[in-house]
Amino acid sequence: MTLASPQRVLSVDVARGITIAFMILVNDPGDWNRVYAQLDHAFWNGWTLTDLVFPNFLFLIGVSIIFSLQSRIAKGEPRSSLAGHIVRRAAILFALGLLIGAFPHFHLTHLRILGVLTRIALCYLCAGLIGLVTRKISHLAVMAATLLVGYWILLRFVPVPGFGVPTRDIPLLDQVGNLTSWIDRGFAVFTQRFLHAGHLYRKTSDPEGLLSTLPAIATTLIGSITGVIMRLPQYTPAKKRNILAAGGVLFFAAGELWNRTFPINKNLWTSSYVLLAAGCSLLILTLTYWLVDMRRIQDKSSVARAALWPWLVFGSNAIVVYALSDFLVEILLWIKFQNNGKTITAWNWIYLHGFSHGNSTEITSVAFAIAFVLVCFIPNWLLWRKHIFVKI
Repeated sequence: MTLASPQRVLSVDVARGITIAFMILVNDPGDWNRVYAQLDHAFWNGWTLTDLVFPNFLFLIGVSIIFSLQSRIAKGEPRSSLAGHIVRRAAILFALGLLIGAFPHFHLTHLRILGVLTRIALCYLCAGLIGLVTRKISHLAVMAATLLVGYWILLRFVPVPGFGVPTRDIPLLDQVGNLTSWIDRGFAVFTQRFLHAGHLYRKTSDPEGLLSTLPAIATTLIGSITGVIMRLPQYTPAKKRNILAAGGVLFFAAGELWNRTFPINKNLWTSSYVLLAAGCSLLILTLTYWLVDMRRIQDKSSVARAALWPWLVFGSNAIVVYALSDFLVEILLWIKFQNNGKTITAWNWIYLHGFSHGNSTEITSVAFAIAFVLVCFIPNWLLWRKHIFVKI
């Protein structure tokens, strides 16, 4: 950590590591019926800590896009080469998402085309190409604002076929009768008919659906704006910290204010949700930036160095460890055991005999999730030891 280049912003690596570890934690409880409220998504409107994880990851992708582009352009790499790299990487992420969705049975009928890696791929592709064209804060801000306001207009004023006009014929953000869910269902019908594949995460919609990808791109662009600010040479570290902190407070307040007329909703990735989550992301990054890049606590204390190390390891190969966690889940759900005359998955067998012992609680459920995170840490640690950093 102390040998890192002065240009390396370690706080982003630390924040990314914390995010990916928490993402695995909330995705993999031992018992979905025994989950602490803050470790589960809000069912519809509203938000929990878990709802902040995915947008924070997209936000950090936006930051990293700017860091990477500025570094590679400074080295003289042609824009055509950078554009090809962005498209290729997005395609690999998209294909990896499909592979994980199909594994291990590869029954295309049950394949979920939309998903976390699919959304990451699309947001990375759009924000990356935009960043290649312009890295001016004003341009990026206008694009992000246009996406957020445009998305609000679509969900607020556009009639939903078969349901009517929101707020007049149906409630705003009705769980079934909203434009985003209607498009998701149409997309599922199309893919099933012509590709014989594709289903929705929820029966009537998908939290990583097509239309809601637009505000998710705005989340990534807000991260890109943050990256530009953090790379401005004329700003001192203290000024950058103050700008990030002030932005975090303003975005959070704006999200809560917009929530009154356009509810915060992670499933639909509403514009108010984007602002609130961006505010939280900025405040988290402000804290890590102040501790890691400004105060350099890792150079002053062995305890602080040890506390930061796991997050740097997690953040070093974030996509790899996320993909491995998904593959491991699928394998454990595929393997079956006999237990008292009943067939259960390896996942349930491990939880039953290693954690709950027939008395499942929120504590045993989260203990299993923590253990799973530690298991996923091992391959990332091995890659870290060998200085292998997979660049997809």
